[in-house]
Amino acid sequence: MAEESPKSIYDFTVKDIGGNDMSLSEYSGKVLLIVNVASKCGLTHSNYKELNVLYEKYKNQGFEILAFPCNQFAGQEPGSNEEIKDTVCTIFKAEFPIFDKIDVNGKNAAPERLLRDMLLLHHLLRL
Repeated sequence: MAEESPKSIYDFTVKDIGGNDMSLSEYSGKVLLIVNVASKCGLTHSNYKELNVLYEKYKNQGFEILAFPCNQFAGQEPGSNEEIKDTVCTIFKAEFPIFDKIDVNGKNAAPERLLRDMLLLHHLLRL
């Protein structure tokens, strides 16, 4: 029997930065900002600063940032998950969830091309 296609963003299971499975159903009912991040991008400092401000301001109102590192944008996230976690949590002081580094393009793209599918699904549900 074929696996059923996700009907909601909350039907996806992803890996956290430690490699553990995490169901996005844990975020059901929250407003989500799903973002690709890269530690070596020229905009990294300002991006994390702004993400931290948003998170601090709205986290108690049901807002959550889900950060997915990706090295497919000019090779700007070359580190291991441990290096990424250290950089993001220690240097940039991020308190929002950081997930496993993913590919968003090509043969190794995250299952169901995770981020694209979630955006497409969101768009279709709004039609």
